[in-house]
Amino acid sequence: MNRLIKISLPLALTGAMISGCTTLDAYTGENQMSGTSKGAIAGGLLGAILGAATAPKADRAKRAMIGAGIGGVAGGGVGFYMDNQEKELRNELVGTGVQVSRTEEGQIDLIMPGNITFDVSSSAVQASFKPTLTSVAKVLKEYKDTLVTISGHTDSSGSNEFNQLLSEQRATSVANLILASGIDIERVAAIGYGENSPIADNSTANGRAENRRVEITLDAIVKD
Repeated sequence: MNRLIKISLPLALTGAMISGCTTLDAYTGENQMSGTSKGAIAGGLLGAILGAATAPKADRAKRAMIGAGIGGVAGGGVGFYMDNQEKELRNELVGTGVQVSRTEEGQIDLIMPGNITFDVSSSAVQASFKPTLTSVAKVLKEYKDTLVTISGHTDSSGSNEFNQLLSEQRATSVANLILASGIDIERVAAIGYGENSPIADNSTANGRAENRRVEITLDAIVKD
């Protein structure tokens, strides 16, 4: 059963306040947060995006167009727009370990393996990976007519509760860095799927490694 839950704003604010750059105790599930992390997310800015991915894309697009002053892409130009954005992302991400692909729906999907983004049981983005996220944000600044959905995923090791929390915290950690690069908050949503959306077999070590990942999915904002 998919345990995806729509998160109300008060709960989202609470989640954001614990998710910026925290480390989870693998046995107790308790959070450890530095003073720097608390300061980075003061005011609960991430509360507006945690769980926002459950809203219809059309609603998110309207909010982005109104809140961020985005004009949107004319329907006939969406393919060209996404093709160019994909090309620039591929150029920026050569040699980083990030997979860039297009979905059947025309989205751009960036798959970031867990081994290059986070330490075990941690939601703090590795320092060595931060320049990669800066490169992603560089392209997103240029292609402003794009919705950004960040999703966290785990393997099936550990409890369901632990995996769900870890996936949410990793997604919001990546979102925090994207937002810090100057991307409009109205464009961004973060969500955790825990162990519920595997892309490989959890019964093997290689499969579990593939399942531990963060994905950034990009959708064009289309004019009415």
